[in-house]
Amino acid sequence: MDFELSDEQRQIREEVRRFGENEVVPVASEYDRKEEAPLELIEKGAEMGLTGPQIPMEYGGAGYDTLDVALVIEELYAADPGIAGSILGTAFGSEAILAFGTDEQKERWLPDLASGDAICGSAISEPHAGSDVASIATSAERDGDEWVVDGNKMWITNGSIGDFFVVLCRTDPDADGRYNGFSQIVVESDRDGFSAEKITGKMGIRASDTAELVLDGVRVPEENLIGTEGAGFLQQMQFFDETRTQVAAQGVGIATGANRRALAYAQEREQFGRPIGDFQAIQHKLAEMHTETEAARQLTYKSAWSVDHREEQLTTLASMAKEYASRVAVRCADEAVQIHGGAGYVDDFDVERLYRDAKITQIYEGTTEIQKNIIARELLGKGF
Repeated sequence: MDFELSDEQRQIREEVRRFGENEVVPVASEYDRKEEAPLELIEKGAEMGLTGPQIPMEYGGAGYDTLDVALVIEELYAADPGIAGSILGTAFGSEAILAFGTDEQKERWLPDLASGDAICGSAISEPHAGSDVASIATSAERDGDEWVVDGNKMWITNGSIGDFFVVLCRTDPDADGRYNGFSQIVVESDRDGFSAEKITGKMGIRASDTAELVLDGVRVPEENLIGTEGAGFLQQMQFFDETRTQVAAQGVGIATGANRRALAYAQEREQFGRPIGDFQAIQHKLAEMHTETEAARQLTYKSAWSVDHREEQLTTLASMAKEYASRVAVRCADEAVQIHGGAGYVDDFDVERLYRDAKITQIYEGTTEIQKNIIARELLGKGF
């Protein structure tokens, strides 16, 4: 097994790290306090190919594979998760278009996402349907050559700033089987009947826009259907294998950011006449944080590799990586605050924000409990 990154991958990682340190870190607290998406930084990120880096070059994207994208996510989230989510999440949902869309749909939507001229989102969760995706109530009915979409979507990334959304909805309520009769349909935000209400007061990732969507008789052309009608649920599960790997990379990034800050503080802060890093209690914390982060990193990289190679254990690996890396993110952020002591409890230091930001990785794209269910199901069904 080759654990070495290529020269190109190392260059990608270094360029994103510099961008994070020079452009993101200095303004992260400001955007967190304002609970505002950093539109100017999104434009700068677009110039570097960070808006939809997975979009192929033929559509104006960077054409990165899943491991390349994981490297980008890791470094940008180490700088600040909220801003990283805003920049990298501008093309959230494009994975469905890439995997299942027609050539015309790709030409229609992907170039503007790659250039940063458009923002999209994936609309799945609802007020009464989160982990239980098959319980969504949003519907789409045919009326001539149009779909009429009705329903509510909750916790939608880019909800109040997005130009269009890939919406999971029921298109055949009478379909046999609990997981049949769902479809993915693109809904543009400028259509009549579409409205969004921004959600504020979040614990973390406050620079990433989140909203509730209301779809009240929104009409879209039939060609906005992504992939096969009625196959939306299965398409969504494949989408999760990729996005859960991305959340794992987010967790690795947050842990890395916490570790870097904790290490620097341990070397600078003095108590009893010497740096606190000289004390074994702090040394053990740092050792455990870095060991667990490296373990999460390798699991995430393997999952990323598996996405591109459609490896048999892909679903298991994606859930394992997401569950473990998110747990490590929370633990490392917690320990970073502890190492900072009272200083880590106020927003003068970044670790306070990382502590708040880390928790979401255990919730979105499937909770920790759901990941354990999936891992167990795959093991019991397929073994290893």
